[in-house]
Amino acid sequence: MQIDHQVTAPSLRPAAERVFNLAARKARALDKSWDPAHGTPVFTVEGEYTTRGWTEWTQGFQYGCLILAGDALQDRKLIGLGQRRTLENMLPHVTHIGVHDHGFNNLSTYGNLLRLLHEKRIDGNPDLQRLLENAIAASGAIQAARWSGTPGRPESKHAANSASLGYIYSFNGPHSLFIDTMRTTRILGVAWQLGHSLMHEGDRSANLLKRSVLHGLTTSQYIVFHGDSEHTYDVRGRTAHEGVFNRNDGAFRARATQQGYSPFSTWTRGLSWAICGYAEELEFFKTIPAKPFKDAVGLSKTDVLRVFERCAKDTCDHFINDVTASDGITYWDDGAPNLHQLGDWRGRPADPYNDHEPVDATASAIAAQGLIRLGSYLGRSGKGKKYYQAGLTVARTLFDEPYLSTKRDHQGLLLHSIYHWPNHWDHVPAGSKVAYGESSMWGDYHLLELALLIQRLGDDGPYLKFFL
Repeated sequence: MQIDHQVTAPSLRPAAERVFNLAARKARALDKSWDPAHGTPVFTVEGEYTTRGWTEWTQGFQYGCLILAGDALQDRKLIGLGQRRTLENMLPHVTHIGVHDHGFNNLSTYGNLLRLLHEKRIDGNPDLQRLLENAIAASGAIQAARWSGTPGRPESKHAANSASLGYIYSFNGPHSLFIDTMRTTRILGVAWQLGHSLMHEGDRSANLLKRSVLHGLTTSQYIVFHGDSEHTYDVRGRTAHEGVFNRNDGAFRARATQQGYSPFSTWTRGLSWAICGYAEELEFFKTIPAKPFKDAVGLSKTDVLRVFERCAKDTCDHFINDVTASDGITYWDDGAPNLHQLGDWRGRPADPYNDHEPVDATASAIAAQGLIRLGSYLGRSGKGKKYYQAGLTVARTLFDEPYLSTKRDHQGLLLHSIYHWPNHWDHVPAGSKVAYGESSMWGDYHLLELALLIQRLGDDGPYLKFFL
């Protein structure tokens, strides 16, 4: 991609304001028209939100959009609507034992509300604060209970030489580690900050911070490529969607994919979950003193940060150098079989209306936030400048047409989203060969979160973060 080194957060402020105003109108309209009895809105078909039964992982994004838009516009009624919907409908997601999505659903709702209380941007009381804290603590512990251990790699720098490893397993079952989960494990960290742990057999206690760290190390070891192995397709920064483990002995067996083209190409939204997840965890871990960190995790904070920093840099560099078009927008997979029909697709802006492979703008929205966060962590005018400016460059593209949905009769906010192209779940308009022009709840939410982060940076306001 071509990074604009002149664009600034303040210069994007008017475009972000446009995003917020569109989002507020669309989020209110969806709340009025959507019947929760029909399930959760997932993506649009011909501009109208519909559901798709896999898991209910997007309901928190629906209500989170109300909260974020209200936050950005200082609209307490909109925040209040998001709060009411959270308290009415989100408890089943707190106690859900069958998914890896707790950080998506519950930090987008309970987490954002608790953040607003701490920032004194909404009125609260001790009972509301305790309710939000208890929901997050319970959610973090329940998420941590989906745990599969795997043998340690004391010889491996990619796993911080840890003598034990493990991962929060996906909805596929205990054998399955998803790259997506790098952005959901953060809820374990907030639950740990709240003083919670997971109690299990024999009154034994599992430390939630430790499980989140080990999950990141296991992800680094097995499904983030670092460019230093003998694997034929080891491209630095590439991520596999899934790691598969033998549950008889816990050993790693293979890489796989659900939503990507192959285990050895880059499903771009999976890459983006890693970019954002590792960057956010770095920001969080940096705030924890070394001794409490080691007491909780059993590993040196310095060693863990080294691994997470490498993962963040590797994945961000892969995004910038290998998988985006010149404007920072990604196609759904960098190994998609018909990409070659587009010629030099990296050397020009993405074309969401092409007839060969679909664009997934949601991957760019998620990655842009991670790029900005890594750049901030490393220093916006120093080692992190490239990443910070890349994130702002992507945001500038997304905050305008053809990616921003400006039409009143389209319920989505961010256009050109892809959910599951191999399964052909995405709507293909008549006369086209690929999907385009549709939105998704995760895309809308992450565009809003990106815009709010940039608004805070541009206004020199409180830095947007998930942790306390």
